[in-house]
Amino acid sequence: MSNRYASYSALSVRQDGHVLTITLDNPPLNGMTPEAHAELTRIWADVGGDSSVRVIVFTGAGERGFCAGGDPRKMIDNWGNRERWHVGIFEARAIIVAMLECPKPVIARINGHAMGMGASLALAADITIAVEDALIGDPHVSVGLAAGDGGSLLWPNLVGLVEARRHLLSGEPLRGKEAAAKGLITESVAREDLDAMVAKWVDLFLSKSPSALQTTKQALNLDILDKARRHMGEMLRLETKSWESPNHREAVQAMIDKRPPDFIDE
Repeated sequence: MSNRYASYSALSVRQDGHVLTITLDNPPLNGMTPEAHAELTRIWADVGGDSSVRVIVFTGAGERGFCAGGDPRKMIDNWGNRERWHVGIFEARAIIVAMLECPKPVIARINGHAMGMGASLALAADITIAVEDALIGDPHVSVGLAAGDGGSLLWPNLVGLVEARRHLLSGEPLRGKEAAAKGLITESVAREDLDAMVAKWVDLFLSKSPSALQTTKQALNLDILDKARRHMGEMLRLETKSWESPNHREAVQAMIDKRPPDFIDE
């Protein structure tokens, strides 16, 4: 494996022939950490420029979670820390744009729950394969935030505006089987069949011309990349506006306390 991946510690990176596997390595739920967030801004360009890699598999460690997104207690601790917040939203835009720009086909092996930013990471992949009982959702609204770090970009592109409104305005997640039926993901399989289905897609991609796959991916992503570059700054500005509201802190604290939130009028 190229030493270009030696600097990664929050992400586990393994290469087997022409296949590179990137694993979010914070089990059991692989919640997002500042270190993983920062590394995700860099790795897609590194892999994209690695001629030895033809296919990328993106997954989470263990069986419970692909990525559970943000930690509510850390949201409380960091509320009001504008410097940390602005670093995070700058990185969030960079991650989604870099995933969409990466010329190599990305297969998301959704081994468990993918929530919030975790769902955006999964849905930015080219082929998405989830276990049937995994929850996939973007509950930003449930913690008092706008779904600006990828959800409001990716969901309408995949399932249309009506279904995106249904799930992003309610925060209601789907099981893997439901997500596949709605076209949010490519495939849903029983847990025991996950690796076989991933291997099927890997083998299919390895049988194709690398340049044909890469240029086809680039052609397919032209529209959504244009939207990402033009609109994600405004989407994240709106998320910042919601983050500044005391109702965000109240929503998170109520979730931690397991009580109904008491929101103020705005």
